Amino acid sequence: MRQKIILDTDPGIDDAMAILFAEAHPNIDLVGITTVYGNTTIDNGTRNALYLKEKFQLNADVAKGTDKPLVRPPVGATVVVHGETGFGDCHASEPQQATADPRPAYQYIIDMLKANPGEITLVAVGPLTNLALALEAAPEITSLVKEVVIMGGAFGENGHRGNVTPYAEANIHDDPHAADKVLTADWPAVVIGLDVTEESMFSSAYLDALKADAGHVGEFIWDVSRYYLRFYAQKLGMDGCHVHDPSAIAYVIDPTLFTLRKGPVRVISDGPAEGMTLQKYDGRRYMTDDWQDNRSQHVGVQVNSDALLALYREAIINYSQGTSGK
Repeated sequence: MRQKIILDTDPGIDDAMAILFAEAHPNIDLVGITTVYGNTTIDNGTRNALYLKEKFQLNADVAKGTDKPLVRPPVGATVVVHGETGFGDCHASEPQQATADPRPAYQYIIDMLKANPGEITLVAVGPLTNLALALEAAPEITSLVKEVVIMGGAFGENGHRGNVTPYAEANIHDDPHAADKVLTADWPAVVIGLDVTEESMFSSAYLDALKADAGHVGEFIWDVSRYYLRFYAQKLGMDGCHVHDPSAIAYVIDPTLFTLRKGPVRVISDGPAEGMTLQKYDGRRYMTDDWQDNRSQHVGVQVNSDALLALYREAIINYSQGTSGK
């Protein structure tokens, strides 16, 4: 049975890779795409999502989300990583036919969960503001969602601690207050953070092969990745890019790719460690403990990178062969 997902995303470059992965894999039913600020502005991100919907004839709804965090001042778009409009050197044209759902993203999420109780997994690969707004407006959705899968955070496993501060990952740092609400809510969450996403890499050779073997879909992924790879080469000295957002989709397709650790999670919301994610997993009772009363969540600590890369490649190639006329 295909797994229904709503993908909450700030469509930059690896978000596009994740959207196409979700659309490509036969085990996933991409019901909706909800947009959020982050890698780019909300207007650019929504246009990028609609561009992908039109270009690849996606059936998924697109709903425009919020443009700012709950409390903290906006950090601003990560132009240095994703370019001025989010797709690097590629600039999405205005869609000719695709239009956004009239509902704001948080309301779309609420309505879809109520219409499909227990069937939809929320996959969030940007700041978690839309999910926090949905929780505030309809707390009962915690019992209606199948699972929440989050690309975000860093817990110090495998030497990975942060990518925008020494201890914070970008999606969580963009709205730490929303992240803490989402991660302490009484629903099942899986956090696929830098601990595992930085253990996998799309090398330049891997992307070259995808361009050669995956038709127009591979060519788009290759084109949109050029700016991203320049950032990784210039700033990190890498010949490729980490597999951030597609890793969350990979978890939904095949959870056995990941080793998970269980325990409640909190997010630091201010000060020099703003955006830091911390998991209590020792089971010990403490006199003062802001973790112990919260639901245990799962955090990815290991990944089978080779299998993940093979899964992505196979899905995109098979999808391109089935959509050659698009």
